[in-house]
Amino acid sequence: MTDTRSASCACGKVEIQIEGLPAVMAYCHCDSCRTWLGAPLHAASLWATEGVTVVKGESSLGMFKITDDSLRHFCIQCGGPVLIRHPKLNLTDVPAGNIKGLKFEPSIHVNYAERVLDLRDGLPKFAAMPDAEGNGLLLEE
Repeated sequence: MTDTRSASCACGKVEIQIEGLPAVMAYCHCDSCRTWLGAPLHAASLWATEGVTVVKGESSLGMFKITDDSLRHFCIQCGGPVLIRHPKLNLTDVPAGNIKGLKFEPSIHVNYAERVLDLRDGLPKFAAMPDAEGNGLLLEE
């Protein structure tokens, strides 16, 4: 049995289908995510890229490329964020708030050194992104 979820932009012009389970769910506090989303943090859910498919409105997708590591896709009709492709990681981030029925259960905070909002939730808080083995500088709450 495969887990299948759907997500869309705010106006519904763009819809995506997500197969499988998230590789990780995290709060991201980086300036790049905060600025793009206009929020104090980003509720990130990262999925294997091959499991994320645009099923409607691909021609309505715009892209904002910050670096080759972060390709941010949005709806050109409503401006809503749809997904962020991370080609080098083979992961695609779908903002958790866009996924219908997803219970967001983050396991870590990343880029916490850039935060503008302190959170005391007992989760590990990495100063930056942890490495491939999950190691990195941890900050205290």
